[in-house]
Amino acid sequence: MARPKADFPPVAEILALADGEGRLALRATPGARCEGIAIGQGKLLVKVRAKPQDGAANDAVLRLLAQALDLPVSRLRLLRGATSREKLVQFD
Repeated sequence: MARPKADFPPVAEILALADGEGRLALRATPGARCEGIAIGQGKLLVKVRAKPQDGAANDAVLRLLAQALDLPVSRLRLLRGATSREKLVQFD
């Protein structure tokens, strides 16, 4: 069975959450049934299927966010929250 595609809010709404230096606060949910990005509680809520082992969930969060922003993953950087659900990501 094919996996459903992830849902993304409009890019403008995601970018509106960023500060002047291009930093986005987000809350990650690893091990979710379906992947997606939503906006709530003043930050991005990112759900990924990957388990939080060996940084797999962090990589999946960055890949999904890059896909939603239509950017290459290399332009995103995890600033804070490598072992936490609360993360801070910067984009160029």
